[in-house]
Amino acid sequence: MDQEMIVSARLAQTSDLPELVTMYRDLEAEMTELSDMWPLADGLAEPVDRSLARELETSSVIIGEIDSVPLGFLIARTESLFPQAQGMRVGSIRFVFVDTEARQVGVGESMRELALSVLRDQGISRFDAHVLPGHRLVKNFFEQGGFAARSIVMHRSE
Repeated sequence: MDQEMIVSARLAQTSDLPELVTMYRDLEAEMTELSDMWPLADGLAEPVDRSLARELETSSVIIGEIDSVPLGFLIARTESLFPQAQGMRVGSIRFVFVDTEARQVGVGESMRELALSVLRDQGISRFDAHVLPGHRLVKNFFEQGGFAARSIVMHRSE
């Protein structure tokens, strides 16, 4: 009898910090291959363990698991819009990572749906997701979740 794997997502705890640092470093390596600016402008400030500890206090940090083994993480936070938005906030998914071997089985979707649920519980009804140009898989992942591009940041290095 084959046992089916259990894919789940949960809010991260302080005890998850070492695993979060490891997964963040994997994300950083992957993103740096796409853009050498990512660790300088789009990732987390060093030291990463302190930045992740701060995220655990101020953001929704979600762990994705298969059979209770952490294989991904997502960080979502609320951000204020301009004053003309009259106090409206947007839920912003800043980071999403799933271990290469655990992709395409629902870990990311579980994390995304939990993040949206947590943000909705905070009164959020508008959501952003940050994706690097050229990262087609992540773009497709968010499009499948109902997201559409609303802004692209252009950059030039000399």
